[in-house]
Amino acid sequence: MKRISYLLILLLIVSCKKEPINTKMSGEVFGTTYGIQYFSERHENFQRQFDSLFHIINVSMSTYQADSDISKVNRNESFNVDAHFENVFNASKEIYKATDGVFDPTIGILVNAWDFGPEGKIAVLDSLKIDSLMLSVGLDKVRLEDHKIIKENPNTFIDFNAIAKGYGVDVIADFLESQNIKDYIVEIGGEIRCKGQNLEKQKSWKVGVELPHFDAEQSILKAISLHDEAMATSGTYRKFKTDSLGNRYSHILDTKTGYPSKTNLLSISVIAKDCMTADAYATAFKAMGIEKVKTFLNVHPEIKAFLIFENEQQELETLSLNGFPED
Repeated sequence: MKRISYLLILLLIVSCKKEPINTKMSGEVFGTTYGIQYFSERHENFQRQFDSLFHIINVSMSTYQADSDISKVNRNESFNVDAHFENVFNASKEIYKATDGVFDPTIGILVNAWDFGPEGKIAVLDSLKIDSLMLSVGLDKVRLEDHKIIKENPNTFIDFNAIAKGYGVDVIADFLESQNIKDYIVEIGGEIRCKGQNLEKQKSWKVGVELPHFDAEQSILKAISLHDEAMATSGTYRKFKTDSLGNRYSHILDTKTGYPSKTNLLSISVIAKDCMTADAYATAFKAMGIEKVKTFLNVHPEIKAFLIFENEQQELETLSLNGFPED
């Protein structure tokens, strides 16, 4: 009789266990789109909190907002930057040093000068103009003291475009974890971080690696599983210009010279523990080129990368480094 009662209680407990609630949200932010999916024990809609966090990040780092912290820094106003700005600035400094200056948020002034807008022919930019602008380039000329940004050259222009989107992903992911959400995926403009599983499918989170197309067509080269990590992808195949010989130049500039980088790298996907790191290295690797990326990753086993490039016959090739997942 006791055994029957025990079984009945066990069955009652199992039957009362609720299925996790699957919540999906999407919208527009940072000039792109976002998608968030998470599983919770009860219905929890965090849209208001997400919107608030997006607003705070914009107020901190949007160069399109005149009253943002970064706009004030670029106008040389003296004030205390917020914690988000400090987080991204400090991470940028670390990656700047690790890449020997290849990743540099102060190069934006040259990107603007080269006018990488709609696809077209590369303009001839006066070398004196480049030399003049390069005097203000270099994150080593900028420091953070007592919550204030100090610039050696007042013309230095900081732009966190190559890292802020990934940081935004991390901010949302960290918020979900603070709410005891153990299974989620956050995506902003193709930058992704996930944890746990897709409980709806009882499988790991699956994300796609896009096949490069020069005609704006979109297709997936392969789908991979992510496990409690982040992935960011940076491509040169949508934003480039060509010279009179047909050589293709990416909108990624050589931070040592100020000139566009000629590259056969079309797409770089990077997996790291956080999306800010993945985002920054995906950008840096475009400027490094294949051989330097391979050398760099030999001493950074914590970072995985997948490269798509054109060989000498203009055929697509791929290269997986440091155990980047095959499927």
